[in-house]
Amino acid sequence: MKMIVDQDLCIECGQCIDLCPEVFDWNDDGKAQSQASEIDSDNEACAMEAAENCPTDAILEA
Repeated sequence: MKMIVDQDLCIECGQCIDLCPEVFDWNDDGKAQSQASEIDSDNEACAMEAAENCPTDAILEA
């Protein structure tokens, strides 16, 4: 499983980072990004929760 963050939709709220810091982190532009090229099974649930709770639907499964 892989997740990407649409940088045009990200509003820098940090909710995904709070919910799943193992997968998401800030990039140099101050927006969220996925830091995992492949999300392991231990982190799939929190990554999906982060995507479902993103207020702008910026997190997409790739």
